[in-house]
Amino acid sequence: MTTLIINIKELLQVENSPKEMVCGKEMKILPVLKNAFILIENDVINDFGEMKDLSNLIADKIIDATGRIVHPSWCDSHTHIVYAGNREQEFVDRINGLTYEEIANNGGGILNSAKLLQTTSEEELYNQSSVRIEEVIKLGTGAVEIKSGYGLTLEAELKMLRVIKKLNKNYPITIKATFLGAHALPLEFKNNKSGYLDIVINEILPLVAKENLAEFIDIFCETGYFSVEDTERLLKAGSKHGLIPKIHVNQFTAIGGVQAGVKYKALSVDHLEEMRDEDIEALKNAKTMPVALPSCSFFLSIPYTPARKIIDAGLPLALATDYNPGSTPSGNMNFVVSTACIKMKMTPEEAINAATINGAYAMGLEKTHGSICIGKKANLIITEQIPSYNFIPYSFGNNKTYQVIIEGKVI
Repeated sequence: MTTLIINIKELLQVENSPKEMVCGKEMKILPVLKNAFILIENDVINDFGEMKDLSNLIADKIIDATGRIVHPSWCDSHTHIVYAGNREQEFVDRINGLTYEEIANNGGGILNSAKLLQTTSEEELYNQSSVRIEEVIKLGTGAVEIKSGYGLTLEAELKMLRVIKKLNKNYPITIKATFLGAHALPLEFKNNKSGYLDIVINEILPLVAKENLAEFIDIFCETGYFSVEDTERLLKAGSKHGLIPKIHVNQFTAIGGVQAGVKYKALSVDHLEEMRDEDIEALKNAKTMPVALPSCSFFLSIPYTPARKIIDAGLPLALATDYNPGSTPSGNMNFVVSTACIKMKMTPEEAINAATINGAYAMGLEKTHGSICIGKKANLIITEQIPSYNFIPYSFGNNKTYQVIIEGKVI
């Protein structure tokens, strides 16, 4: 099956060979071809170039993209899409003055989601999560990472990871799984954190590895949750089982988690709303991707990741949604890109780079996703007829996606 898209107004993020990521000043550069075409064969990109160089219009399917922009699908490297129910009451509680931490201390937050998920059947959890997967695909996401962490028991954590595995099997979108058993402390372990970590490391982790249910391991390294010492203990254990580290870090306080991530070669450190100079220095010359979650800051009214400080220091930056029931009940990467420009002062080029090639790197997918490159997955967004790619973040709140193509198929 071949698909040819012709008369593309602007073809974004083109490259001749896959690059790992873009950093610092390079993030302001977005390679563009005007009046372009792209040829898809089965599920991969077979060719692309300017229309003047297209000599043969033969294909099984031809799409005329006159006046439209084509760019790689979004790569969302941080989500919690598999959850049960919602936390809309907590949304109202925050409006009435309670903080995220106060809600958590009152038994809400992550523990609220865990209690509901533990009593939800695997089939029902899959059905609820599949609705969200279909939603983000239609919004242009072509690769997504999904974490566990709303189970907090052996049975519930494995249930979440089995649902993630089933979603990956049943949908064309590429899904990466992360084991986040150390997301919060269950109530019965409120005064026995070491005991809960023992269960995560000695009971749950070996089964996750044995059943090949996750590629990454994560922990919420934060004041009131898990310390740097806890983080190092867990990441060391995960590495023994072949799981690649990621960390939730610097969301509310900076306690040295970034340094722990670099030490254990974490693929990404995520949140980073609070960043010290020493945290930025630690990331220099590392292979660890900083990941910002601006829609979480928007929803909770907390500071935004200091993107300018990070990028201007020569570092890369990725953008992700943090789609979850408590702090970001949205998987809309279009809104994330807009918010990064509006609130974090990222340029459209920087935001698009962060949401495509750098997001792909944060999932270990930089060789197959995140750019227009021969041999990469044919995961594309065709926009409405818009003036330029600047209009994508400019028109926040409006979905300017005309068509989504995932692995060569129009969704």
